[in-house]
Amino acid sequence: MKSRIADLRCKEIINVTNGCRYGYVGDVEVELDSGQICALVVPGRLRLFGLLGREEDRIFPWESVRRFGEDIILVESGALEPGRQERRRGRERERKEKNL
Repeated sequence: MKSRIADLRCKEIINVTNGCRYGYVGDVEVELDSGQICALVVPGRLRLFGLLGREEDRIFPWESVRRFGEDIILVESGALEPGRQERRRGRERERKEKNL
């Protein structure tokens, strides 16, 4: 199946095990060297109509994606916890610095 990254933005992420709806894909993390998708990012919900900012973004590693449908993406596990998200971003920054 061929698909563009822009097509992913129209798809909703749903947990296979409990049916929890996380929201729509807002961004994609891509490994630039290989061109492979590393994770799907769902933006956090607005707090008090956006006046109090947003909740943390939810990052779904590519390994957790199980199926793509016409308008949904099924994932097996939940998003990475905020602490793991920061560690992952830190590792990615270190990798980029090493390559420079």
